[in-house]
Amino acid sequence: MPRPGRLRPLRIWSGAVAAALALSFAGTGQASAADVNNAKNAGFEAGLGSWTCSAGSGTAVSSPVHSGSAALKATPAGQDNAQCTQSVAVKPNSTYTLSAWVQGGYTYLGATGTGTTDVSTWTPDTSGWKQLSTTFTTGSSTTSVTVYLHGWYGQAAYYADDVSVYGPDGGGGGDPAPTVPAAPTGLSATGTTSSSVSLAWNTVSNATGYDVYRGGTEVTSVTGTSATVTGLSASTSYSFQVTAVNAAGESPKSATVTATTAGTGGGGGSGSGLPKHAVTGYWQNFDNGATVQKISDVPSQYDIIAVAFADATTTPGAVTFNLDSAGLGGYTADQFKADIRAKQAAGKKVVVSVGGQNGTVSVSDPTSAANFAGSVYSLMQTYGFDGVDIDLENGINATYMSQALRTLSQKAGPSLIITMAPQTIDMQSTSAGYFQTALNIKDILTVVNTQYYNSGSMLGCDGKVYSQGSVDFLTALACIQLEGGLAPSQVGLGVPASPSGAGSGYVSPTVVNNALDCLTKLTNCGSFKPSRTYPDLRGAMTWSTNWDAAAGNTWSNTVGAHVHALP
Repeated sequence: MPRPGRLRPLRIWSGAVAAALALSFAGTGQASAADVNNAKNAGFEAGLGSWTCSAGSGTAVSSPVHSGSAALKATPAGQDNAQCTQSVAVKPNSTYTLSAWVQGGYTYLGATGTGTTDVSTWTPDTSGWKQLSTTFTTGSSTTSVTVYLHGWYGQAAYYADDVSVYGPDGGGGGDPAPTVPAAPTGLSATGTTSSSVSLAWNTVSNATGYDVYRGGTEVTSVTGTSATVTGLSASTSYSFQVTAVNAAGESPKSATVTATTAGTGGGGGSGSGLPKHAVTGYWQNFDNGATVQKISDVPSQYDIIAVAFADATTTPGAVTFNLDSAGLGGYTADQFKADIRAKQAAGKKVVVSVGGQNGTVSVSDPTSAANFAGSVYSLMQTYGFDGVDIDLENGINATYMSQALRTLSQKAGPSLIITMAPQTIDMQSTSAGYFQTALNIKDILTVVNTQYYNSGSMLGCDGKVYSQGSVDFLTALACIQLEGGLAPSQVGLGVPASPSGAGSGYVSPTVVNNALDCLTKLTNCGSFKPSRTYPDLRGAMTWSTNWDAAAGNTWSNTVGAHVHALP
């Protein structure tokens, strides 16, 4: 969501870039004795030796590093995406595994000039080291390929380390071949539903992926350090182990962790007191040109009011809330608290939103997770908030945010409201941190209101690219969450209340209503038509109640009435 005085800039995603989102990680093949890492200066210990970075965007840094004493830091600027390349000698008609450890902003890894099919993979912003991996096969006359890393325009700097182009020796020299990784440590169950268990573990150096075992049988393989095992029986105890793998082989199994699935089906245990179909609106604790409001001014069509925003403190993970009394015309804390109580007496929920466009809250370890939970619970006690909204737009650590929200749930009890407002890019794949977090806490999650704006073109659940600002964009992208593991009651459509509420992607209330009808009744669809109906779809969200008021409350009067009339 935009912070005071700013609109989030439009991110332009071409069809080619959007199509790259559909690429999946390829598995590593069987290594041979002659295989080597053909990349030179793969750990950037020799600075940028053997690497070329566009527009002077790259530099070697001593922290953070994945291993050794150095790593690459590359910073996009203006029309430059901070691309760093290396020409790597390879053998013709050979298969190679390309991998790198990355963190920070959006990061892409790929190879061109393969002589067959060029490959790439990517990750959204991540606060910890994450391994990207893919494979390619060289053509009959290919003796070199160009390996690249790059970020994305206008996004944060990315870091990269331990690049590997592993396969037959191309004759150009390189770094030592990888060794079999160590067994993963820190395996824990981060969440359960009646049919799934979510797991997380610590990163293992030199691993290109991880295999997850249930009762001694491998059930899934992943590239990150978390996984959700599905298809389980309710009220049943299961044991899990994890191994780390790379081109050299598979590690010993980790210690065993046991988890018991929940006793009932479905998801979303924290919608108590809400109507079946609900409307969420963000209330601005600042004046950015929209109508200045008190909580009491928010129309009754809004069932959940998200107070934007809580602020980070100097304590890692902790947040606080500072009412902008002066900017809101002398609105006092006592009036604010009384207005929250009055909304709650009318059956509404009021939550505090954490993040926004400029939010810098980082929950990336057990300490910051505990600080986050404790500080949010303190705000709930101080102001009377019903829960929390997660609107972090600079990356999210699924393991520790899930841990923080479960701790908060234990403190607050079953009536806790948890909402989320990810960007579209954050919900394109179940492997993304936001999507993982939602699935990890499915049993206590209220609703995910994805922001279907400020994003450009994106992939729908049918693999086709759709442009924002259309009914197809709303329905085809919502289908990803609806078919990706969330309950329909946990899915909402997030849109701007007026053209002034976002940099791009505004749709008229009529289009929003058509999308709601398409998803719940298969009527008023565009070219995309879901394979089934989702009559329990939660509803819609808007940024913001203030921009809605500035436009005469047209959005809430039109969409709100339609949501509440859904069967």
